[in-house]
Amino acid sequence: MKTKVLMKRKLFDQEILQDSKNEFFSATDLVRAGNKWRQAHDFSMFNLSQFLQAESTKEFINEIENKYKIIPFIKGKGRTAHTWVHPLLFIDIALAINPKLKIEVYDWLYDNLIKYRNTSGDSYKKMSGALYQRIGDKYKFPKYIAEVATQIQETCQVKNWQEATEEQLNKRDKIHENIALLCEVLNNPNEAVRLALVKS
Repeated sequence: MKTKVLMKRKLFDQEILQDSKNEFFSATDLVRAGNKWRQAHDFSMFNLSQFLQAESTKEFINEIENKYKIIPFIKGKGRTAHTWVHPLLFIDIALAINPKLKIEVYDWLYDNLIKYRNTSGDSYKKMSGALYQRIGDKYKFPKYIAEVATQIQETCQVKNWQEATEEQLNKRDKIHENIALLCEVLNNPNEAVRLALVKS
């Protein structure tokens, strides 16, 4: 289940947003972070508009459009709006800002945060369904599932899921799966939750 969540990622020691649903990155955040880095190293400022108007960039954008059948960037309207770009275009921009960071950018981009975030969304739905079947008073379920979610968050030692590590998201996914499995053999949903948290 790919619900839209804005993940906070780090590059150039700055936060950059990524949309978990379409995996697009905020080019606005990237350029802001990159220009801080460039300024600290006595380089001239990077201009996103000029970069997007370059002939080589236009050709690259056309290739992405043709291969993936999508528009590779979404320009925001207004002074505070973000411009969102396809991951491949994001790499191109990041490398233009600092070509020496090629390996860092590739490693950073292809970590599994988004994959684990979406997997956890699927497992949450499965866990919720299993708990709903076992709970006696269905009217109390919204409050109950919120309490379970809080217990899982505390067990994973996470304050904000948007800033969670790959390991924490993977742990959350396993807890969700274990609760769902335990609900198949236990009539008491509280016991299923307790055992799953202890096992984690």
